[in-house]
Amino acid sequence: MISAGDFKNGITVEYEGGLYQIIEFLHVQPGRGSAFVRSKLRNIVTGSIIEKTFRPSEKMPKAHIERRDMQYLYNDGNIYHFMDTETYEQLGVNASEVGDALVYVKENDMVKILSHNGNVFGIEPPISVELEITATEPGFAGNTASGATKPATLETGATVNVPLFVTIGDIVKIDTRTGEYGGRVQN
Repeated sequence: MISAGDFKNGITVEYEGGLYQIIEFLHVQPGRGSAFVRSKLRNIVTGSIIEKTFRPSEKMPKAHIERRDMQYLYNDGNIYHFMDTETYEQLGVNASEVGDALVYVKENDMVKILSHNGNVFGIEPPISVELEITATEPGFAGNTASGATKPATLETGATVNVPLFVTIGDIVKIDTRTGEYGGRVQN
């Protein structure tokens, strides 16, 4: 159990039947009346943010989130299959729990499976991935305005904006958190 007076950013708690991560908190001591803790909590399953005020003595259970490194094997429609590379245990996860987390992940890449009490609720892809450009328009000579970009399709099927000099077959770094181009990889 953790009391509201002991809140820290990043702590995950169980509150009103949901799992919430503390985004920010503020201990307030008004001139009159009792102290309180004003906080912003993000539901780690749905992503919604709520603002709540607690008495510093209020207690709630601290949630233990398990993060397991697993290899993404394949997708057969509504089920995504993963394997623990140490035990070779395989796990099937519904597409609803995966969401858009695997848009930049190709088969055999490592990801983190997030679970609470054995229930999978999310997937964390690697922060940066290297993917091949499979389709893009050629850059035109003279079109050299600074920061000019064009759309390109990656080997996973995702589309990102890349600089004009990037061509089909180039391997590029992509930030999976933002979906932004991070540079070409030297062969």
